[in-house]
Amino acid sequence: MNLIFQCPACGQSRRASISAETTAIACEACHWSRPLPEHDQARVELPTCVVCGCRDLWRQKDFPQRLGVAMVVVGAVLSSIAWAYYLPEAALGVLLAFALVDLALFALMKDVLVCYRCQARYRDAVLSDDHPRFNLETAERYRQEAARLKDSRQAAPSGP
Repeated sequence: MNLIFQCPACGQSRRASISAETTAIACEACHWSRPLPEHDQARVELPTCVVCGCRDLWRQKDFPQRLGVAMVVVGAVLSSIAWAYYLPEAALGVLLAFALVDLALFALMKDVLVCYRCQARYRDAVLSDDHPRFNLETAERYRQEAARLKDSRQAAPSGP
């Protein structure tokens, strides 16, 4: 399984490969490390995030979001240009072509697991029915938790 995560200590983006022999994940830049729990090494499925320990993981398609938004924008612009030239068949054809490309990408792309708390991404992980799709309520809970934690750190008085 491949892991892309942001180091909790230095904030740099890191990659790691997790196999049965892996005992810890580490950041080479700041020497942060975290041992992998025994149950994560023995089980094939991923019950918790190995970076932060969060139990809430969600699945998403392994496709760059910016590229997806760019495709939507290009399709809308090309369709609008066709409409502007009074070519409704071409406009609908452009939209249909982009819809078919989207359907093909959705069918072909694999799922990845993403942690709600630290946004770590697990590729080639074994997915189970316990890993649901994105839930806005859960994401908002973790976003507010992070904001409260940041505010409490800023409000804490510094030592003498």
